[in-house]
Amino acid sequence: MDVLYTAEALSTGQGRLGHVSAGDYLDLEVAPPKELGGSGQGTNPEQLFAAGYAACFHSALHSVARAQKVTIEDSSVGGRVQIGPNGQGGYQLAVLLEVVLPGIEHELAQQLADAAHQVCPYSNATRGNIDVTVTVSDD
Repeated sequence: MDVLYTAEALSTGQGRLGHVSAGDYLDLEVAPPKELGGSGQGTNPEQLFAAGYAACFHSALHSVARAQKVTIEDSSVGGRVQIGPNGQGGYQLAVLLEVVLPGIEHELAQQLADAAHQVCPYSNATRGNIDVTVTVSDD
């Protein structure tokens, strides 16, 4: 792979209960959510993954729309990352992405979302590893 960019992050403390930093802009206390026995008084890794995936997918969506000469405005991509037991003593993730493309016919919006799912680096990294559901919503 020809590397175009490398992101770096540092986790200190006790992993899910500690601190993460990356560059000059990300500097957060992390804590497990209440649902996983934590205090919920901090960002958790699943939230960071959801934010990163949503932003990356949204960028891919704009890229494929431009390539197809479709103008999209006021679009959004919501990301939800779920965590649960994998039945083998560990845990697994699932991702739900909700795409909203106001003013775009539902069928075209779905085609754009499907195309974005093929080029998004997060989608390519997770394909075959975790369940990812992409839904186009009209509101």
